[in-house]
Parts: sequence; C-alpha cells; structure tokens
Amino acid sequence: MDYSIFTSPQRDNGYDIADYRAVDQRFGTMADFEELTKEAKARDIGVMLDMVFNHTSTEHQWFKRAVAGEKEFQDYYKFVDGEPDSPPTNWVSKFGGNAWEYVPAIKKWYLHLFDVTQADLNWENPRVRQELKDIILFWKSKGVSGFRFDVINLISKPDSLQNDDIGDGRRFYTDGPKVHQYLKELVADTGIEEMITVGEMSSTSIDNCIKYSNPDEKELAMTFSFHHLKVDYKDGDKWSLMPYDKIAFKQLFKEWQEKMTDGNGWNALFLTNHDQPRIVSRFGDEKQYWRESAKLFAGVIHLMRGTPYVYQGEEIGMLNTHFTDINQYKDVESLNYYNILMEQGKNANQALDIINQRSRDNCRTPMQWDTSENDGFTTGKPWIEIPEYGKSITVSSQINDENSILAFYKKLIALRKQYRIISEGNISFDIAVPEQIISFQRKLEDECLYVIGNLGETETQITVSESLTKGQLLIHNYSDDVNIMEKSLNLRPYELLAILL
Repeated sequence: MDYSIFTSPQRDNGYDIADYRAVDQRFGTMADFEELTKEAKARDIGVMLDMVFNHTSTEHQWFKRAVAGEKEFQDYYKFVDGEPDSPPTNWVSKFGGNAWEYVPAIKKWYLHLFDVTQADLNWENPRVRQELKDIILFWKSKGVSGFRFDVINLISKPDSLQNDDIGDGRRFYTDGPKVHQYLKELVADTGIEEMITVGEMSSTSIDNCIKYSNPDEKELAMTFSFHHLKVDYKDGDKWSLMPYDKIAFKQLFKEWQEKMTDGNGWNALFLTNHDQPRIVSRFGDEKQYWRESAKLFAGVIHLMRGTPYVYQGEEIGMLNTHFTDINQYKDVESLNYYNILMEQGKNANQALDIINQRSRDNCRTPMQWDTSENDGFTTGKPWIEIPEYGKSITVSSQINDENSILAFYKKLIALRKQYRIISEGNISFDIAVPEQIISFQRKLEDECLYVIGNLGETETQITVSESLTKGQLLIHNYSDDVNIMEKSLNLRPYELLAILL
C-alpha cells in the first residue's frame, strides 16, 4: 500500500506532510523504521518511501512561518499578492473549488492544487529544491531503497499566471516548463539514479513519460500514468458514471505500451492504487465471475511490458466498500464532491451511489486477513470503518487454495522471474478483434508470447493462427482445462490465456 508515513494532520491520509523527517506517531517511531529497513534488507527486501514534494501541509513550519510574515518562507510557496475577492486565476483544485486561498494577514493568495491545507511549494526557489534534496539524503541514510514521487510532474508552474477559458487550469502546470530540469537536478544531487524510483504523473503525455523514464535522461526509473483509468468517466468527468469503454481501454494500452517501447521508456503497470476504486468492482464482476475477472485483470497487467505493482487487497480480489452512509467515508475528496453533487441537484441516494463507485476510500480500508474482528488487521480502532460487503474475501480463505486469486498472483510473479520474454520483451497489440477481446503479443529474440482475454460477461468466439494451436499454455485463469489445439476459440466470460511459442 502506498502511503505517506510522515507526521501529518491527516487531512488527506498523510499526503499533507507537516514534517518530512519524522515518522507520524500513529505508525511508530524512527527506531521502529530503522529496524524495519534493517530487517527488510536482511531478507533482500527494499523499503520505498512515498515523497510528496509538490506541496506541504499548512501545518508545516515553513508554511506557518510564511503566514506569520517571514518573506524568506513566503518564497517557499506559490504566494501571489491580491485582493480578497480576486483570486489570481480561475484554476480549479483537483479536490473541488478554486485552487487559490487568501490569507488576510499577509494579503496574499497561495496555490493549492489539492486540498486547501496542501500548499504548493515553489520549486523556482533553489532553497526549496535544496531542502527537498536534503530530505532524500536523510532517508537514504536510514536505509531506504527507493522512492515514489507523488504527482511529481506538477512541480513546475508557469512564469505567468492566466485564466483557463477552456479547462480547469491543469494544462498550464502539468509537465511544466522546468520539470525535467528539476528532476535531473534532484536525481543527480542526491545520487538516486541507480535506485528504484517511480513518478506519479497526473494528466501527463507519452512524450514526457518517455523523458521521465528513459535511462539516458537520468530522471526516474518508471512512471505511473492514468489515462486507462478514465475510460469510465462520462464526458471526461470522474463523477459522471458510465460503463467503461473497452475499445478506449485497449487503445490506450496499445498507444502507451507501444510508444513507450519505441522510446525506451518504462511503465509502472497497475489497475488499482490508493486513489482508485477496486478493479473487480469497477471493470469486473463482483458476484458470478468474481474470481475469473480478478485473475483476468491481474494477468493483463502482469503480462505487459513494464513493472507490475500489486496494491494491498488486489491479490485476493477485495471489493469496493458499498458504504450505506456518507458519514462512513473519510476521504476529503469524496466528502467535498458529495456536497458538490448535492449542490448540482443530485439527491442523497444518487450522490452516495456515485461516491460508492468513485471514492478513493474504496481502496483505503484495512487488508482483509481473516474474518476476525477488524478483519484481523488490528486489535485497535482502524482509521476507517470495516466494510461489511465482501467480508468473506480474506487471505486465510485463499492461502491454501491452488485455484485462488492469491495463488494466481503468485504464479504470475513466478512466471515473470522465469521467462525473460515477460520481463524484457517488446509488445504489440491486435485491435482487429471483437470489442470485448484484448489481445497482445510479446516478443524477445525468437520467442513469442500471445495473451488473449475476454473482458466481458458473455462467451466470445475468436479465430487464432494455426501456429498458436501448437504453442504451450503458460497460464490460464479458469480452474478447468482448455483446448488450444483448435483455430476457433470460445472464450468464456473473463477468460484469459497466455500461450508461448
């Protein structure tokens, strides 16, 4: 689970950092962390930290000193002089509302692309950049093996501020003018070039992600991008529901996978993280084909080119919360948008249904280890209520089951380690297949791996090449055997095949 462990008022689940050099007491002590990295290293496990360098909490000492009038620290943030009723631009916060907040005491506005308590840092200031480098060096000295950089492509803001007449402002600061310069400097000056690093890239482009992740650029090892997880946004609006567009889903993977390959970039592969709903609830089937659909999406991701990420609970097929009351939610974005949806004319049930399908809290409930109190996660009080829905989905119920989702994930990971074609091969997609079929091919030297999956709930027939009928079935997500000797394959709902030639 990617989560910020630093001292925080927890307005945004730890992504509002008040002290970058301290472990929040909720999670333990610095001594605990040092022991963790030491014991992990003894077991050949690396510990990565999630660094939130686009913004700090307004509880951070830098910000407190800024609003107290210290001009040196005002330059640590994106402050703009102004009048109370005239924000510098009409940019919209990603959590809703205007992206600027006025501070009467100093007669200035500050930028917050996220929550009002998350003030954007001013990377133009070399002192800020040095502070952040020192923080990286501090944690390297504690035994950290890698870093995830939260929304790192938003750190470079434009020199001139202007209203956005056609959007919400993100086109002005996404992959900003000096972002590559800043990343190269950060990596070089902290010596993390050879470490595992991944950047979370908001609303980014393929060309930029190639630059971020191409080893020749000496920026990051890989990038997270999210275009494939917006294919169920009606008219591009996260809070407007529609069935996901399977053709767009496949086309986006084709474009990103093939172009990143051509440009020597590297993708971080995922369908679920701390900001996304559970994938089985979202694109799969929670009931009849729960097991098959969970395995299908696991196979699709793990057999592509890039580094696959497994988010807590994904490996056992955990589901969305299905909460029945808005007060059960904790996520600031969800609570903000519930109110916005009500203001737009939705009734309470309609607004709650949308939040139930879109909320980030869907992935933020505790890991379901067993069916004991608090799902076996803690004997204390968890940060969020334990969902009643899907409580039978546990690690203990799957750990000894060879046909379980958990066993399937283990096999996928073992195959990636065993076959270079999975970890290193190139990739190409076949789009000339039925709408609900996803088909791609991996190649390395004289080997080929064909991956074919049914994204839908109805059986679909496809015709395959004769050579494919002579291949080796590497992995299959149904518990019974499948005959790959015929040129005509009937793929059952959510069926996945990977055939090696």
